[in-house]
Amino acid sequence: MTDHKRKYVSLVALLAMALALFSCETEMKKQIAVYNGSLREFENVDMTYSEKDAVKVKMQAKKIIELQNGDREFPDGLYMEFFDVVTGEKTSTLKANNAYYFKEEDQWRGRGKVEVKNIQKHQELTTEELFWKPATKKIFTDKFVTIREIDRVIYGTGLETDQNLTNYTITKPEGEFDVEEN
Repeated sequence: MTDHKRKYVSLVALLAMALALFSCETEMKKQIAVYNGSLREFENVDMTYSEKDAVKVKMQAKKIIELQNGDREFPDGLYMEFFDVVTGEKTSTLKANNAYYFKEEDQWRGRGKVEVKNIQKHQELTTEELFWKPATKKIFTDKFVTIREIDRVIYGTGLETDQNLTNYTITKPEGEFDVEEN
């Protein structure tokens, strides 16, 4: 082989290797995935949220997993107490077997056995899934709900209410009801 041909074959081989390396590098870049898993984990958490020296919410959780995107998971349940900022009295509680906080929507979801109690009105709401939006102080679900009051029990599917259960609407009520005529 002539010197000229050797140089030409070497140049072609070098170009082929460069292309192979470039394509491998491109393939490697495609395989890199963004990590969306847990950022931090906390155990036996007892938190208090207050404004202007008044306690608004207390929260207890056995475990909190904070994710990269700011979401928080409560795999072992969650218990919250809500307080009247003027009187300091506990107004309601929320308990769930499992909970999740969606940071982008500023929304909580409770699952499993979910209970909300209005202490002052002696009401209790139970359901298997419930959503709470702190900004609007609204609670809602499309699941079956039971509301227990001092003198009655109300069943139905779907609910919208304020976080203290003072004004609630059941989308599809079930059972027997007393109707007052004017």
